[in-house]
Amino acid sequence: MKTNINSKSRKSVVGFTLIEIMLVLAIIALLAGTAIFKLGGVLSTGEKSRVKADLNALQISLLNYKIAAGNYPTTEQGLQALLTKPAEVRGWEGPYFDEAITDPWANEYGYRFPSQKGQKKPDIFSKGPDAQENTEDDIGNWPSE
Repeated sequence: MKTNINSKSRKSVVGFTLIEIMLVLAIIALLAGTAIFKLGGVLSTGEKSRVKADLNALQISLLNYKIAAGNYPTTEQGLQALLTKPAEVRGWEGPYFDEAITDPWANEYGYRFPSQKGQKKPDIFSKGPDAQENTEDDIGNWPSE
Protein backbone atom coordinates (compact mmCIF):
# COMPACT_ATOMS: atom_id res chain seq x y z
CA MET A 1 0.00 0.00 0.00
CA LYS A 2 1.24 3.28 -1.00
CA THR A 3 0.60 6.30 1.16
CA ASN A 4 0.77 9.64 -0.35
CA ILE A 5 1.94 12.28 2.05
CA ASN A 6 0.95 15.63 0.82
CA SER A 7 3.69 18.17 1.49
CA LYS A 8 1.25 20.98 1.03
CA SER A 9 -0.76 19.97 4.06
CA ARG A 10 1.77 21.62 6.35
CA LYS A 11 1.95 25.26 5.45
CA SER A 12 4.73 27.27 6.90
CA VAL A 13 3.55 30.47 8.53
CA VAL A 14 5.59 33.55 7.81
CA GLY A 15 5.13 36.66 10.00
CA PHE A 16 5.91 38.26 13.31
CA THR A 17 4.86 37.00 16.68
CA LEU A 18 3.06 39.22 19.15
CA ILE A 19 6.17 39.40 21.33
CA GLU A 20 8.29 40.65 18.43
CA ILE A 21 5.74 43.36 17.58
CA MET A 22 5.54 44.48 21.23
CA LEU A 23 9.33 44.63 21.44
CA VAL A 24 9.56 46.84 18.36
CA LEU A 25 6.83 49.15 19.70
CA ALA A 26 8.64 49.41 23.05
CA ILE A 27 11.88 50.39 21.31
CA ILE A 28 10.09 53.02 19.22
CA ALA A 29 8.42 54.46 22.34
CA LEU A 30 11.76 54.60 24.13
CA LEU A 31 13.42 56.43 21.23
CA ALA A 32 10.50 58.88 20.90
CA GLY A 33 10.57 59.62 24.63
CA THR A 34 14.31 60.27 24.55
CA ALA A 35 13.95 62.58 21.53
CA ILE A 36 11.17 64.59 23.19
CA PHE A 37 13.22 64.92 26.38
CA LYS A 38 16.25 66.16 24.43
CA LEU A 39 14.18 68.65 22.39
CA GLY A 40 12.95 70.36 25.58
CA GLY A 41 16.29 72.18 25.90
CA VAL A 42 16.22 73.19 22.24
CA LEU A 43 12.81 74.84 22.65
CA SER A 44 14.01 76.75 25.70
CA THR A 45 17.05 78.00 23.79
CA GLY A 46 14.82 79.03 20.89
CA GLU A 47 12.54 81.04 23.18
CA LYS A 48 15.51 82.89 24.68
CA SER A 49 16.88 83.62 21.21
CA ARG A 50 13.53 85.05 20.15
CA VAL A 51 13.44 87.30 23.23
CA LYS A 52 16.91 88.64 22.43
CA ALA A 53 15.87 89.34 18.83
CA ASP A 54 12.72 91.11 20.04
CA LEU A 55 14.78 93.20 22.48
CA ASN A 56 17.08 94.27 19.64
CA ALA A 57 14.09 95.25 17.47
CA LEU A 58 12.60 97.23 20.37
CA GLN A 59 15.92 99.00 20.99
CA ILE A 60 16.10 100.06 17.35
CA SER A 61 12.52 101.34 17.44
CA LEU A 62 13.19 103.20 20.68
CA LEU A 63 16.27 104.81 19.15
CA ASN A 64 14.17 105.93 16.16
CA TYR A 65 11.62 107.32 18.62
CA LYS A 66 14.37 109.19 20.49
CA ILE A 67 15.73 110.68 17.26
CA ALA A 68 12.28 111.90 16.24
CA ALA A 69 10.89 112.96 19.64
CA GLY A 70 14.09 114.07 21.36
CA ASN A 71 14.03 111.58 24.24
CA TYR A 72 13.02 108.04 25.12
CA PRO A 73 9.46 107.44 26.35
CA THR A 74 9.02 107.63 30.11
CA THR A 75 8.25 104.53 32.17
CA GLU A 76 4.62 105.71 32.37
CA GLN A 77 4.38 106.06 28.58
CA GLY A 78 6.05 102.67 28.18
CA LEU A 79 6.35 100.74 24.95
CA GLN A 80 2.81 101.85 24.05
CA ALA A 81 4.47 105.11 22.92
CA LEU A 82 5.85 103.17 19.95
CA LEU A 83 2.30 102.35 18.82
CA THR A 84 0.30 105.47 19.64
CA LYS A 85 1.50 109.07 19.95
CA PRO A 86 1.67 110.30 23.53
CA ALA A 87 -0.23 113.59 23.93
CA GLU A 88 2.70 115.75 25.04
CA VAL A 89 5.29 114.47 22.54
CA ARG A 90 6.36 116.52 19.50
CA GLY A 91 8.02 115.07 16.45
CA TRP A 92 6.58 111.58 16.84
CA GLU A 93 6.87 109.76 13.49
CA GLY A 94 5.31 106.42 14.40
CA PRO A 95 3.84 104.02 14.73
CA TYR A 96 7.13 102.18 15.05
CA PHE A 97 5.36 98.80 15.24
CA ASP A 98 2.09 97.55 13.78
CA GLU A 99 1.00 95.87 17.01
CA ALA A 100 2.27 95.23 20.51
CA ILE A 101 5.03 92.64 20.75
CA THR A 102 4.72 89.91 23.34
CA ASP A 103 7.37 87.49 24.52
CA PRO A 104 7.20 83.73 23.76
CA TRP A 105 5.16 83.24 26.96
CA ALA A 106 2.48 85.72 25.77
CA ASN A 107 3.47 88.45 28.24
CA GLU A 108 4.16 92.08 27.37
CA TYR A 109 7.74 93.23 27.52
CA GLY A 110 8.70 95.39 30.48
CA TYR A 111 10.09 98.90 30.03
CA ARG A 112 11.75 101.42 32.36
CA PHE A 113 13.30 104.81 31.66
CA PRO A 114 15.35 106.03 33.34
CA SER A 115 17.15 102.75 33.71
CA GLN A 116 17.40 100.94 37.02
CA LYS A 117 20.41 98.98 35.73
CA GLY A 118 22.72 101.98 35.34
CA GLN A 119 22.36 102.29 31.57
CA LYS A 120 21.95 105.47 29.54
CA LYS A 121 19.34 103.66 27.49
CA PRO A 122 16.03 102.23 28.78
CA ASP A 123 15.66 98.83 30.43
CA ILE A 124 13.68 96.50 28.17
CA PHE A 125 13.00 93.02 29.49
CA SER A 126 10.95 89.86 29.45
CA LYS A 127 9.78 88.50 32.78
CA GLY A 128 10.50 85.00 31.50
CA PRO A 129 8.38 81.85 31.77
CA ASP A 130 7.29 82.58 35.36
CA ALA A 131 5.92 86.06 34.40
CA GLN A 132 7.42 87.50 37.62
CA GLU A 133 9.68 90.53 37.51
CA ASN A 134 13.13 90.50 39.19
CA THR A 135 13.58 86.72 39.16
CA GLU A 136 16.41 84.62 37.74
CA ASP A 137 14.62 83.86 34.48
CA ASP A 138 14.27 87.53 33.45
CA ILE A 139 15.93 88.38 30.14
CA GLY A 140 16.86 92.00 29.54
CA ASN A 141 18.93 94.32 27.39
CA TRP A 142 21.39 95.02 30.21
CA PRO A 143 24.86 93.42 30.38
CA SER A 144 25.03 90.00 32.02
CA GLU A 145 26.53 89.94 35.45
